[in-house]
Amino acid sequence: MSLPAESLPGAAEHSDHGSLAGKRIVLGVTGGIAAYKAVEVCRRLVDAGAHVVPVMTAGAEHFIGRTTLSALASEPVQTSLWNEASPIPHTRLGQTADLILVVPATARLLGAYAAGLSTDLLTNTLLATRAPVVVCPAMHTEMWEHPAVQANIATLRRRGVHIVEPESGRLAGGDSGAGRLAAPDVIVGAVRQVLSGAWRGLHVVVSAGGTREPIDAVRVIANRSSGKQGYAIAAEAAARGARVTLVSTVDLPVPSGVAVHAVETAAQMQAALEALAPTAEVVVMAAAVADFRPVAAAEGKIKKDQGVPQILLEPTPDILAGLGDRKPAGQVLVGFAAETSDLLANATSKLQRKRLDLVVANDVSAPGVGFQHDTNAVTLLRADGSVHAVALADKRSIARAVLDTVDEIRASGTEHPTPSIN
Repeated sequence: MSLPAESLPGAAEHSDHGSLAGKRIVLGVTGGIAAYKAVEVCRRLVDAGAHVVPVMTAGAEHFIGRTTLSALASEPVQTSLWNEASPIPHTRLGQTADLILVVPATARLLGAYAAGLSTDLLTNTLLATRAPVVVCPAMHTEMWEHPAVQANIATLRRRGVHIVEPESGRLAGGDSGAGRLAAPDVIVGAVRQVLSGAWRGLHVVVSAGGTREPIDAVRVIANRSSGKQGYAIAAEAAARGARVTLVSTVDLPVPSGVAVHAVETAAQMQAALEALAPTAEVVVMAAAVADFRPVAAAEGKIKKDQGVPQILLEPTPDILAGLGDRKPAGQVLVGFAAETSDLLANATSKLQRKRLDLVVANDVSAPGVGFQHDTNAVTLLRADGSVHAVALADKRSIARAVLDTVDEIRASGTEHPTPSIN
């Protein structure tokens, strides 16, 4: 899935043309206020060369008219099981589609699809296809977060349905929160990703959170990393069809389809990553690993009345450098550089010293950037020398930018060469 065109390398509309030209896409539109955005999605798909067959539910007609969508699509809108030229329109639509896309997907549509209910032409078509399906939920925050909706989403994911999760932002009622339909270019990017199949079958390993090095039984040396960016990358990789293993030090909701390996210290993270990385096509080291740890941790709690303890520190292993030294041929290795000054110089040095293919650099002293925030702004530096800045955005959008750049590296074969062994 791709970022807005302004902030993504190579994300101009014409970049979709190669993967969408000639593809037959059934565009389902349901009855939510975000239905008006389906018109723009339709236009972008057609401009990219796709043959778009629109299907509207009765609810959708309360928000947009058939004439508008019919004028922009490749065929007139279809709405009924009974009024179309074909006696079995859902079977024809399902069997001839290269992909079915639902924009927006309401809570009602998600529930019916998860339960296997064929209540109208769109749900019948969804049940009568073996083509990949992409659904784009949009609803108010309380509805999106309701356990029943989340259970339906989880069910659909398990069945292989691709979910373009809603964004956070201003909603129809005037308040803000999660549930806003993803941007049209993000949706079209998701369609392109699914049809290309670039991530299916890949093993992606992601680390997240800050390590905690024990001082005594209750105190640790730690950092401010929340793990949110690593979790967003894991969720995005899973949404693209990859098999994802997340090595994590934090307790956040686990993205659907992601396996978690819980660790706490740098040594534990090193052991986990060294075991997992050799089988991965992509490794993203988003965790913030402590640079130092106590040489020896006290067995019990150090009491204040015992005086100020003298804590002798030693460096922790450089996990990322070790992964770079042992990187298998063809693997893309991504590191992060959280800096407060000399961002590009420090990130470039890390890229070169640790034999990385991509560094995601951010200035964590800037407002809204990095640790603890739900937003981030990064600069992507590749081993081939290219540099691309991504403006402040939510961390899932940053994840899309990172993985789209990984796509470019894999497609171009410009990953850092594997070191020779003498």
